[in-house]
Amino acid sequence: MSDYANPPGGLPPQTALHTGRAVFTEAYAVIPRGVMRDIVTSNLPGWAGTRAWILARPLSGFAETFAHLVLEIASHGGATAPEPDPGAEAVIFVTGGAVWLRVAGKEHELGPGGYAYLPPGTDWQIRNGAEGPAQLHWIRKRYEPAPGVAPPTPFVTSDQEVPAEPMPDTDGRWATTRFVEPDDMSHDMHVNIVTFQPGGSIPFEETHVMEHGLYVLQGKAVYRLNRDWVEVEAGDFLWLRAFCPQACVAAGPGPFRYLLYKDVNRHPLLGAAAGSP
Repeated sequence: MSDYANPPGGLPPQTALHTGRAVFTEAYAVIPRGVMRDIVTSNLPGWAGTRAWILARPLSGFAETFAHLVLEIASHGGATAPEPDPGAEAVIFVTGGAVWLRVAGKEHELGPGGYAYLPPGTDWQIRNGAEGPAQLHWIRKRYEPAPGVAPPTPFVTSDQEVPAEPMPDTDGRWATTRFVEPDDMSHDMHVNIVTFQPGGSIPFEETHVMEHGLYVLQGKAVYRLNRDWVEVEAGDFLWLRAFCPQACVAAGPGPFRYLLYKDVNRHPLLGAAAGSP
């Protein structure tokens, strides 16, 4: 399970049609892999040899709780002070190449499937010490402390090390790789991997308070988003606002897998505080 999608970069030929699957609505957005081209990347202060596809950021009428970036780091590129916000927590998930992640003075090599959680205030650096580019996801959220709850600690693991847990009553057709236990109240976000075998489905319209960012790592499916059924494939990104109805059916022929962000384990903010940065 180490075959992960990455943005194609480049540009389509001048003969390409404009017909595509990109859509932005009040309840969801679909950013298909075909629009993740060179001209939509950004450079980041403090990062050398790195370009970023910024797929989500807090924005009126769009994502509220998180930012999701896909980074391509050239050989010898990286950052010694990557995080500009001392209140931000992050997940790193590597999809191509290899990076060396230094956390609190200890260095870890992360290849495809490598996963790291970095709480706010963590001293970390990252570099690509290999030949050829490395690709990774950098998902960031402003951490929300809770009374009487100790903050989380950093950890490094991988997709390969954490077994997927079958969802109840699905005969293993739907499984979730959880890198954090759901009842660990120190964590206010989860970034998991969801896997559907061909024909597997979410058999009801999930409608819930959690906001989602969803990057398709492998396979294809038909996804229900609010009132619409949308075809999605490896390399696509989806944003779902809180309470957006959702379901899916995996199309095959192989597994359908996606990296999923959601905000969890906190009381809903009320009034003006809910719109605070």
